[in-house]
Amino acid sequence: MTWLAVAKKDFRDAVQSRALWALVAVFVLLSVGSTYAYVEVPELFGGPAAPTLGGLLFFTVGLTGLFVPLAAIVVCQKSLAGERELGSIKLLLSLPTNRRHVFFGTVLGRASVLAFGLGVGLLVGLGVGALLLGRLEPVPMAVFVLVTLAFAAVYAAIVTSLSATTGSTTRATALALGFFVVFELVWDVVPLGVLYVVSGFSLPAESPDWLALLAQVPPSSAYFSTAVAFLPDLASDAGAAAGGGAGTDGATYAAPEVGVLVLTCWLAVVLAVGYTRFAAADL
Repeated sequence: MTWLAVAKKDFRDAVQSRALWALVAVFVLLSVGSTYAYVEVPELFGGPAAPTLGGLLFFTVGLTGLFVPLAAIVVCQKSLAGERELGSIKLLLSLPTNRRHVFFGTVLGRASVLAFGLGVGLLVGLGVGALLLGRLEPVPMAVFVLVTLAFAAVYAAIVTSLSATTGSTTRATALALGFFVVFELVWDVVPLGVLYVVSGFSLPAESPDWLALLAQVPPSSAYFSTAVAFLPDLASDAGAAAGGGAGTDGATYAAPEVGVLVLTCWLAVVLAVGYTRFAAADL
């Protein structure tokens, strides 16, 4: 059994789960509801008086930036830890396969499950948005969907890799929630805290360039910057800036392409750590 066969099995099992369809239904409703609200009353969400496609896409970035991490925790946090806790991992490894196939196949399978649910919701939501706006621009919409699915795949890899480091579903859940809290909820204060310390326990009048890089460390922030990098014209129309506006204008660290690099680094690091821990674990 190759890693692809493991991924197919993982995806088939998930398709038969009510949890997956509940996830799809929730995101479809959320996507359609938020799209309708933005198009009808964009000023309530900080958008321009007249709704635009760029405004809609970057409003959706904020929605998916929060939804994807939570959905990844639901879909992926018990993946390998659950198999180890139940003992079914031994049965799987008794087949013609190995730990590398199981690990990477599970990552791919969970990423496919998350991408499926997210993709359906995005297609429905953006379809409704196109109808309400009276304009269809398939190329930028397709680019936005692909960037968002890549972000979902990175988060699936993060949570699955965390699950691979332990044989306890309780500990796996705690690790996934801890990652979410640290990097998605409280990280905003970390760059300021670092700046305060390195500046002699005072805040300088001008922020250094590297502050923008620290601001893009959370995967959701890097995702936002990546969307800006691939859709610069629409980002300009929507008033979106990479790095949350931190750092000096025009600085290398503040370039939206840095978001692509950060997401790539997250993917490489978590896969390396997750596989190393899983390969060395006593199953």
